[in-house]
Amino acid sequence: MAASRKQAKYATLSGSYVFQPIALETLGPINESAVQFLNDLGHKITSVSTDDKEGQFLFQRLSIALQRFNAILLHESFESDVDPDLYPTSFLKFASLF
Repeated sequence: MAASRKQAKYATLSGSYVFQPIALETLGPINESAVQFLNDLGHKITSVSTDDKEGQFLFQRLSIALQRFNAILLHESFESDVDPDLYPTSFLKFASLF
């Protein structure tokens, strides 16, 4: 799974950092440790904002970001003569969603 590969890749990261891989699949599950992390994050956001639905909004935002990224990839697969100076790469488009 993607989360395992990322965990191995960043295993040598300094002990002063906490690495939490979040692997999302279009039609599949989120890895277990990411679900726990996102639930904890949602609870912390809820305690600050006092809105009980903040945890749900977090999962919805991730889902929408994944759908948008897939749409960008699909759209770019049809473009063949695009000037790279006019259109940034898929990753830059995806990163700008946050």
